[in-house]
Amino acid sequence: MEFIRIGEKLINIHKIDVTIRRILKLRNEGMSQQEVAIKLQLDRTFISRLETLGNVRRGGRIGLMAFPVQNKEELLSLADRYGIEDRLILSEEERWQLVANKNGIDFLNQVIAIIEQFRQCDTVFVFCSAKWNRLAAALLDNEVVTVEIGHSPITKDVLVRINEVEATLNPFMGDEFGEGTL
Repeated sequence: MEFIRIGEKLINIHKIDVTIRRILKLRNEGMSQQEVAIKLQLDRTFISRLETLGNVRRGGRIGLMAFPVQNKEELLSLADRYGIEDRLILSEEERWQLVANKNGIDFLNQVIAIIEQFRQCDTVFVFCSAKWNRLAAALLDNEVVTVEIGHSPITKDVLVRINEVEATLNPFMGDEFGEGTL
């Protein structure tokens, strides 16, 4: 345990850390600020200020689609760094696995679920061929930012340059990542 003395008070840093993590876990699980405040016997304004202090990006949900890509793990890592939760990043093999061993209705239901997931986003970044970029822009009723990574049809994995993806994302991501705000 680590303690800090402030005047006559002895502060338990571990207790603060555990409490903050518990607050954030409960909020992440869907509890309101007021519910968490009551449960932990805290002021609701403290929870609000805590969230403001740790806020990385204001604004809505961001989505990232990229396929077929050679550097999927690198793109997933970038999405983690930018706090992008909604993602569809596939290699060429994984694209084919989406249709393999499925009947038509199961495949259609899967595609509709993917579309619905990305329609919940405020902005979706799409790194695909021109054909898929146009389709995404037509099916999603939100802001869609597209980058062509190859000519249609793309039949092999493409190495997507991370610095180019970051240059596309930064203007939309807020002060923590770039100049713009969402």
